[in-house]
Amino acid sequence: ASDLNAVEGAWEHERNCPLQFVAMQQEPDELPEFVIERYKYILEQIHTVNENVYRFLAIFQTIATALVTAALALFVGYSKWSIAAATARDGVTGVLVLITILAAFTVLMVIVGIASWFDYRQEECDLLTRYFSADFRSRPRLRNFFRWYETYIVLFVVMITVLLWILGEALLIPKIR
Repeated sequence: ASDLNAVEGAWEHERNCPLQFVAMQQEPDELPEFVIERYKYILEQIHTVNENVYRFLAIFQTIATALVTAALALFVGYSKWSIAAATARDGVTGVLVLITILAAFTVLMVIVGIASWFDYRQEECDLLTRYFSADFRSRPRLRNFFRWYETYIVLFVVMITVLLWILGEALLIPKIR
């Protein structure tokens, strides 16, 4: 019973799944140890998937900042370094391409994380339905995407990438002569 109480607090922190208190089909003391351990594992994996999104965002921000700094250094110093204007323009464009590839990778990893989260949540609901009662937790729905922070992280990454292309093409590249 204490194992079940330990994971009960984690239920409240999951998104889009309000806890519905209904009669249990089995008493907590009758649950096989495997079920409790599997449930703990599922909650741990959901937590890890959620943390990974922030790791990918941090990696994107760090590398994008370094690449933008490199592009600005190239813009400011190309004439002092005796770099041809065409080469400097190609360098800035190359940095923008690298940022786009980085953004695509970040968005892909977030989408993979969403798919993994969805699978773990489905498995959690199956386990709870089998050992407690039907609809103990509602299943996740894709139509709730506007409530997921991953949606806004993907939008942020895409908007930053588009903004960098606009600024690079409108402000930096035309001034490299």
